[in-house]
Amino acid sequence: MLTLFKNIKQLRGILPVSVRYLRGHEMDTVISIDNAYLIARDGFIEDFGSMDSCPISATSATFNQVYDLSGSIVTPTFCDSHTHIVYAGSRQGEFVDKINGLSYEEIARRGGGILNSADRLANASVEELMRDADRRLNYAIKHGTGAIEIKSGYGLSTESELKMLEVIKSLKEKHKCDICATFLGAHAVGRAFAGRQSEYVDYVINDMLPAVARQGVARFVDVFCDQGFFTPEETSRIIEAASAHGMRPKIHANELAASGGVQVGVAHNALSVDHLERAGEEELRLLAQSDTVATMLPGASFFLGMPYAPARQAIDHDCIVALASDWNPGSSPSGSMPFIMSLGCIKMKLTPEQSFNAVTINGAAAMGLSHLYGSISRSKVASFIVYKPYVPDANYIPYAYSEDLIDSVFICGK
Repeated sequence: MLTLFKNIKQLRGILPVSVRYLRGHEMDTVISIDNAYLIARDGFIEDFGSMDSCPISATSATFNQVYDLSGSIVTPTFCDSHTHIVYAGSRQGEFVDKINGLSYEEIARRGGGILNSADRLANASVEELMRDADRRLNYAIKHGTGAIEIKSGYGLSTESELKMLEVIKSLKEKHKCDICATFLGAHAVGRAFAGRQSEYVDYVINDMLPAVARQGVARFVDVFCDQGFFTPEETSRIIEAASAHGMRPKIHANELAASGGVQVGVAHNALSVDHLERAGEEELRLLAQSDTVATMLPGASFFLGMPYAPARQAIDHDCIVALASDWNPGSSPSGSMPFIMSLGCIKMKLTPEQSFNAVTINGAAAMGLSHLYGSISRSKVASFIVYKPYVPDANYIPYAYSEDLIDSVFICGK
């Protein structure tokens, strides 16, 4: 299948295919071509350039399809590298608790938070979970997401964690959107192990991990390394055990306190460390000296009223910065990556160019997918967003933060 997209107002987010991420102030620039064309062959980008140099006539019978995108900006799809979209029910009751002044930690101590979601998930069928997760994923794709990471972590037992990972596998089989599965059995201590955290860590290592590895259903491992959850020592034990099964770490770190999660992640060559609302000078210096992606989740800060992660400072330190949605029922119930890009500008004071790179090429890097996604590059997957023709320029996209600006989304050229 050979498809031509012609008369593109601006083709944006162009990089050499060899570029896997942008570090520090490399994020300041977005390369674009005005009045452009793009050719996709069998779901991959074959060629692009200025319409003046389009190598084949738009009327040629060579093409199976021709799309005239006159007046539209085209960008790569978003790469959402941190989500929890497989869950049962919702937690709007805790939303009211937060309004009434309870903190995230207080809600968790009262049996809410992650344990609340684990209780609901244990009683939900695979069919129910699949129906709801499929609806959420369709929303994400409609709003421009072309590659997404989905975590387990609301199971907290071997049976329920495998149930979540089975749903993620089914989503992968159904959708052309690229999906990375992450095992997050160490999201919290399961109720059956209340007061016995070290035994729960043993259970994750000796029971959950081997079962997940036998099924082959997770690419990454994650641990919630933070105040009131898992210690750096426990985190190290889990990710070292996971590495024996071929799972690379992605760590929840420094959301609630200076937890040592960044240090553990960098020491173990984590693909990313995520949250970072409490990251300081030491953490940023370590990240700048590594290839670990600093993934920040402004949707959680917005929803919980927490400080925003220090994105501008991380860029000044020469870190690789990504932004992701953290879509989950308790702390960030939204998968709108356009809104995340806007929050990057409005609340984290990133330039539109920096925010764009954080939700595209660097988001892909945080999933190990930047050889396929995150930029307009020859041989990458032809997954891109077509914006409505009235969008005047690229800065309007994060500026008009609540406006539906997407005309269509192409996944694998379709």
